Amino acid sequence: MFENLTDRLEGVFKKLRGHGKLTEENIQDAMREVRTALLEADVNYQVVKDFVAAVTEKAVGRDVLASLSPGQQVIKVVHDELVTLLGSETAGLRLDGRQPVTIMLAGLQGSGKTTTAAKLARQLKAKGRKPFLVPADVYRPAAIEQLHVLGQQVEVPVFPSSTEQNPVDIARRAVAEAEAKQYDTVIIDTAGRLHVDEALMTELREISRAVPLTEVLFVADAMTGQDAVTVAARFNEDLEITGVILTKMEGDARGGAALSVKKVTGKPIKFVGVGESLDAIEVFHPDRAASRILGMGDVLSLIEKAEAVVDQKKARKLARKIQKNAFTLEDFLDQIQQIKKMGNLEQLMDMIPGINKLKQLKDAPRPDEKELVKTEAIIRSMTRKERLNHRIINASRRQRIARGSGTSVAEVNRVLKSYTMMLKMMKKFKGKSVMRGGRRRKLPKGLAR
Repeated sequence: MFENLTDRLEGVFKKLRGHGKLTEENIQDAMREVRTALLEADVNYQVVKDFVAAVTEKAVGRDVLASLSPGQQVIKVVHDELVTLLGSETAGLRLDGRQPVTIMLAGLQGSGKTTTAAKLARQLKAKGRKPFLVPADVYRPAAIEQLHVLGQQVEVPVFPSSTEQNPVDIARRAVAEAEAKQYDTVIIDTAGRLHVDEALMTELREISRAVPLTEVLFVADAMTGQDAVTVAARFNEDLEITGVILTKMEGDARGGAALSVKKVTGKPIKFVGVGESLDAIEVFHPDRAASRILGMGDVLSLIEKAEAVVDQKKARKLARKIQKNAFTLEDFLDQIQQIKKMGNLEQLMDMIPGINKLKQLKDAPRPDEKELVKTEAIIRSMTRKERLNHRIINASRRQRIARGSGTSVAEVNRVLKSYTMMLKMMKKFKGKSVMRGGRRRKLPKGLAR
């Protein structure tokens, strides 16, 4: 999402690093370019003005200009100010206090409230909570049915409402049922409109008076840019929201909503939707988002994604197999499935520090989800015997595998070549020596095998 802004800022900082010594003049020149980059990213004008003023004031300070690496110091100032602009600290859900915790999702029609409700329920359930979904949108055709279907997919109970009921009564009865059945988190999906109107705000205010709300989260489509920020401000004035969820962050929006909403509304971004699948929602971390914007990657989020999908028992078993040269095509298939669980390949690559520079190279590799699917189909078309021993896959077997997977023999050969190259790389790590106490020592016998 921030790719264009990242490219522009990297160009600015490259020029700064080219100066042996920074002056107030070249800092001012750089800040003019930063201002243009932010405005092109659809960031609110007043937010840009205040941001550039704050960075300039700190960057022109004596400590920065006298430092050994002034260009890097300016980047640090920009990073720190971006973190402040995005919200400073991670703001999660308030899950303590009165139970059940009651969360109301509000926003315009088409912002993704219903899907977001299911995504939140899934994430909370994974953390040991007992969520309860409440369909209170009685106007949009099939909205109630949609939430019931999503509830089944994430295996979370859904309150049995109908279009004949009043949304306020639905919310009141659902909270009472949650208390009786000991559900600890109620998520209310409310109706939206194509624009803000008094009827919508009145209904939401009545729900907030009828039930004790812990959170009122405004759900906004990040693709709408400044419009999302303007509507968020209006909702906050009428309803007093507690936080924002930005959806469709994986799209090609310019990032203005994410960079403006905290400053304009005073409310933090709590979650971001990063895809259509029901696991594609992330807690928003201002410091990590700032690092991504500046092309520094986001290693912590990458590690968290890996930890969420990796089966520790399988990982230990795989490590033993690698040590014994017993890594098979079945293991290769399992690794592909683990990678797919982590999410979109393009998004995963964006978390790697310095990846933006690699992308700019002419022959830089591009992640291709279709290739993973194709590789998986090829391995699945093999017999178990072939997966356990790739050496028996002769020409006729390759033709059969190609037919079974809907691919060509050349593509089957490419997969087998990738696998054998991986085996060779794994062998190189066997018996490697390590540095300890300034001397080179062999790995312990058990680890070298």
